[in-house]
Amino acid sequence: MVDDSISRHTLRVQGQKLSYLRASEGPPLLLLHGTYWSRVWAPVIPRLAQEHAVFAFDYPGFGRSGSRLTVENATVPRLAELILRAADALRVGDTFFLAGHDIGGAVAQHIAAFNEDRVPKLALVNSVLYDSWPVPRVARFRDPEVARNVTPEQLVELRREALRGSIERSLSPAEEEDYLSPWRSEDATRSWTALAAAADARYTMELVEPLRRSGLPILLLWGEEDSAQPIDYARRFAQEFPQARLVAVPRAGHIPMEDDPRMVGATLAGFFAEAKL
Repeated sequence: MVDDSISRHTLRVQGQKLSYLRASEGPPLLLLHGTYWSRVWAPVIPRLAQEHAVFAFDYPGFGRSGSRLTVENATVPRLAELILRAADALRVGDTFFLAGHDIGGAVAQHIAAFNEDRVPKLALVNSVLYDSWPVPRVARFRDPEVARNVTPEQLVELRREALRGSIERSLSPAEEEDYLSPWRSEDATRSWTALAAAADARYTMELVEPLRRSGLPILLLWGEEDSAQPIDYARRFAQEFPQARLVAVPRAGHIPMEDDPRMVGATLAGFFAEAKL
C-alpha cells in the first residue's frame, strides 16, 4: 500500500516501459529492488522524502512496469545500464545517492563501482554480497526447463511463501495481496524467472576490489533474522571494507523496511544526510 505522499509514474527507457515511485524534492535518492518490486521501499519512502527526491524503480516486467525481462537483459550489468539511463531520462542530476535491496544491491554495487563520480554514498539493505547468492529457491530457475514450466499461479504461491519467510511480523491479508498482485501475469512470471536465471555471484565477486579501492562510504543495513542473506556476510564485508559500516536491525528479516520502518528510514536518512551532493 502506497502512502498518499508517494506518486507513481512511468517513463520509456530503451524501448521498455518503466514504472517508478516518486516522492518530494531535494537531493536525488534512487532505490533499487531485487526479487520483489518497489513495494519493499514504500514503508520508508515518506521518511526519506523529508530530505530527498526519491525514485524507486520497477524493473521491466516487475511491479507496475510493462514489458518483459529476458535472461540477457536481466543480468546485473544490463540492469545497471537501464537504471542509469532512467536516471538520465528523469534528469535527476550528475550525482545521486543510491540504495539497493536483495539483488538490487548487486545492481547498486555495479553502478557505484563503475560510476564513482556519480554516487557519493551507497546503502545496501539485506543485499547480496560476495557469493551469497543465488539462494536455492532462486537458483533452481537457472534450469531452463524449470523456468519454462512455472505458471503464474505457481509463482504467486512461491512468492507468497518467500514473502512470509522474509518479514518477521505478520502481514495483513491486504498487505500480502498488495505484494503479490503483480505476479499474476505471464509477463511477470517470465520476467521473474529471467531475473532468477541471470542471478550469478560472479557479478558481486568481481566488484569486491573495485569497491574496496574506491573508498566509497557504504552503509550495510541488515535485518538480523534474515535467512536468505545472513548477516554474517555483512559482518565480513564490514570487516574487509574500511569505509563500510554495519547497522543491524533487531527482530527483522530479509525486508527490514516492513519490520521496523522507523529505524530503517531514520538510519538511511541519517547516513545520506552526512554528505551533500
